[in-house]
Amino acid sequence: MTITDVARHAQVSTTAVSKVVRNAYGVSEAMRVKVQAAIDELGYRPHHAARAMRGRTFTIGVLLPHIRNPFFADILDGLTEEISASGYQAIMVQSGGRDPAAERRAGDALVDRQVDGILWVAPCCAKAQLEQLAKDTPTVVLGRHDRSAVYDCVLDDDEVGAELVVEHLIALGHRRIGHITQKDDLPGRAAALLQTIRARTYERVMTERGLAAHIAVAATSYSEEGGYEGARQLLARDPRPTAIFAGADGAAFGALAAVHEAGLTVPGDVSVAGYDNARMSGLAHIALTSVDQDGAIMGKTAGRLLLERIDGRTSAVRFSVTPTLVTRRSTAPPPRS
Repeated sequence: MTITDVARHAQVSTTAVSKVVRNAYGVSEAMRVKVQAAIDELGYRPHHAARAMRGRTFTIGVLLPHIRNPFFADILDGLTEEISASGYQAIMVQSGGRDPAAERRAGDALVDRQVDGILWVAPCCAKAQLEQLAKDTPTVVLGRHDRSAVYDCVLDDDEVGAELVVEHLIALGHRRIGHITQKDDLPGRAAALLQTIRARTYERVMTERGLAAHIAVAATSYSEEGGYEGARQLLARDPRPTAIFAGADGAAFGALAAVHEAGLTVPGDVSVAGYDNARMSGLAHIALTSVDQDGAIMGKTAGRLLLERIDGRTSAVRFSVTPTLVTRRSTAPPPRS
């Protein structure tokens, strides 16, 4: 099936079909609908290599540190919803977690495939590397508290979110509140990382509330395994904390497992709170109190900003989500001594 077949079927010119396929400027909605209907009826598939020669491949590269975080699914749902209407598809690559060299290889792989734009989620590499990429390929960075003139940023107000959790636990009556954070060996750029901001906010609020003596941080990872190990470390303290704030829902799920394995109950003996409000957090048998940063909105916004960049916008945009706290059964007042 060729473009000529589509034009004949839709009773329009091949130029009109080409404009619709390329999502070119100046195509009326009526023309777009007419041509798209013919494309769908005939099963015509534009050759993406040919589209690339004309300037676009209609693909967006997505770099994720790993695929185990359930919150990433919300981001991808929002992204694909936003870009699909413009004929774009997402190509996902796992960037290697906390390995800057693996991140660079993953980014290079997407560039080699001529993606039109890149969404980079929670990168650990230096800002200079991100800017080098963004100078050649439209780029949006999600989850980093950077400011750059060459790429856009989509982020959560992590200080507000972490403060909501700690204040909630203190209001319930907790004093011994532990925190599970992501361990990083990136001293030169730690201030821009979300886990640093959440951990520092936890320590600040505890200090401001006169609870500095009860600060307890387990630095593992934002994963189920990391949450499990972090909770085991915190529960081994004497006296043990009556509440645990995990910096991500994935870590909170691991913490729940560690609490139950220790023969304790949630929230009867230990309250557990997370961050992300992933869909699993709302399941009845989990009912995890968590910070909602609306991953779907973040993904949709990243998609919109990428399409704007691809269409020629050069000014930098920094979009911040204001989080809210969703309280569920996993947090309650501490047990009476």
